[in-house]
Amino acid sequence: MTEHIVVLIPLTFLLAALLAPLFGAWRDRAAYWVVLAATFVVACLSLYGLWHVAIEGAVRYTMGGWPSSVGIEYVLDPLSAFFCAVISVIAFVVLVHARKVTPRELPGKEIPYYSVVGLLLAGLSGIVVTGDIFNLFVFLEISSMSSYALVAMGDKRAPVAAFRYLILGTVGASFYLIGVAFLLFETGTLNMADMGRALPLMLDDPNVILGLALILLGLGIKMALFPLHGWLPDAYTYTASPSSALIAPMGTKIAAYGVIRIAFFVFSADYVSRQLPYADLIAWLSAAGIIFGSIMAIAQKELKRLLAYSSVAQIGYIGLGIGLANPLGLIGALLHVLNHALMKSLLFLVAANLRAKVGHSDITKLDASLRKKMPWSMFGFTIGALSMIGIPPTAGFFSTWYLALGAIDKGAWVFVAVLVVSSLLNAVYFFRVIEKIYLRSPDAVDKVEEDEQAPRRLLGTAEVGWSMLAPVLVLAVAIFVAGFLNAWIVETFLRGMVPL
Repeated sequence: MTEHIVVLIPLTFLLAALLAPLFGAWRDRAAYWVVLAATFVVACLSLYGLWHVAIEGAVRYTMGGWPSSVGIEYVLDPLSAFFCAVISVIAFVVLVHARKVTPRELPGKEIPYYSVVGLLLAGLSGIVVTGDIFNLFVFLEISSMSSYALVAMGDKRAPVAAFRYLILGTVGASFYLIGVAFLLFETGTLNMADMGRALPLMLDDPNVILGLALILLGLGIKMALFPLHGWLPDAYTYTASPSSALIAPMGTKIAAYGVIRIAFFVFSADYVSRQLPYADLIAWLSAAGIIFGSIMAIAQKELKRLLAYSSVAQIGYIGLGIGLANPLGLIGALLHVLNHALMKSLLFLVAANLRAKVGHSDITKLDASLRKKMPWSMFGFTIGALSMIGIPPTAGFFSTWYLALGAIDKGAWVFVAVLVVSSLLNAVYFFRVIEKIYLRSPDAVDKVEEDEQAPRRLLGTAEVGWSMLAPVLVLAVAIFVAGFLNAWIVETFLRGMVPL
C-alpha cells in the first residue's frame, strides 16, 4: 500500500475533478462533497506519507512498470511529502470554509468551480511528486490553467486579471519548457535523478547554463518573484474569496518547490551559488521584493489587495532562503512555506468573513464595532497579523529567525537588515487594520454606539456560522502550535530535506 501512496495523491484529486460535475448533475451540493472528501483522503495519505518517509525513506513508483530512465517516475521523499501535506491540509481547511461562501460569491457556478479546484489540486500535487522534469511541466500547466479559471471566477475585473495572469504564466511556461529542452539535448534524459547524475560531467556547457537560467526564469514568473510579480496583486484581489484563500497559500509556493528541486537536487548548491551567480541573483531580487511588497501593502485601502502585496513580500522571504543556499537559509525558506500557508490562508478567510458579514473588506470602512460583531474572526485576524509581523511565539517569528541566522552565517548583514525593516513595515500596515478594529477613534465613537443598538443587518450582528468560523480558529491555533513545535518540525522533517 505504501508504495502506491505517491500515485494515489494526484489521482485522487483528478478523480474528484472528473466526478464532481457528474455528481453535481444529480444534486448541486454533491460536487462540493466529492472534492471535500477527496481532499480529506489525500490529507490523510499525505500526513502518513510524510511520517513514513521521515522514518523509512523515500517511496518510488514507476508508471506502467517502465524503467525510470524511459518512463515516468513518481517520488515521495521528505521534500515532496512535506509539500503534499501542506497542500492537502490547507486545501481541506479552506474547502470547509468555502461551503457557505461559494454559493454567495459564485451563485450558479459551484459545480464547475469545484471541478476546477480538483484539477488545481491534482496539478499542484503532481508537480510535487513527479520525478520527471517534463512531467513537472505538464502538471505545472494543469495547475496554471486551473488557476486562470479560478481567478476569472470573480468580480467584473477578474477576467482582465486572469488574462494578464494567463499571458505572463504562458511566458513563464515557455521559458521553462525551452530550458528543459536544452537539458534534455545535453543529458539525454528527463528523469531528475538520472539528469542529476549526468550533469556533473557537463556543468560548463553553455547549453546547460542557459537551460538552467531559462528554467529558473520561468519558475520565477510562476513564483511571482520580484520583479516578475505583475500578475499577482490583481489576481488575488479580484477573484472570489475561496479562490484567494486557496491559491495564495499554495500556488506560488509550488513554483518555489520547483526552484528548490531543480537548483539543489538536479544541480547542486555549490553550482548555483559558487560556479554561477543564480542563487545570489535570487537572493537580491527577493530582498528587493520584500521591501517593495511591504511598502506597497502600506498604501492599500482594500484588505485583499493589502494581503496580495504582502504575499509579494512573503514570497521574497522564501526566495531569500533559497538564494542564501546554506542549510539555515533553506530551512528558513521551507519553514516559511508552512508558516505562510497557515498565516495567509487565515487572513484571506477572515477577509471572506468580512465580505459575508458587512459586505466589503475595505480597510477605510472598518471600525471598532467589528470587535463585538465578529470577535472570533477579528481574533483570528490578529493572530495571523502578529505572526506575519514576526511576534514570538507565533510561527512567523521562527521562520524569519532561521532566515536571519542563514544570512548571518553567510555574512550577508544587508539581508538581516532587510528582514528587520520588513517586520517593521509589516507592523505598520497590519496595526493600521488592528487599530481600526480595537481602538475607538473620537469620530468613530458615535458610529460604534449607534451600530451596537441598530437592528440586525443582512446576516445579523452575531459572528459568522461555525463552518466559516471553525477554519479560522483552527488556523489560528495551528500558528501557535507550529511556533511552539518549530524545533521538532525542523529536526524531524526539515533537516532531512536539505541537500547541503
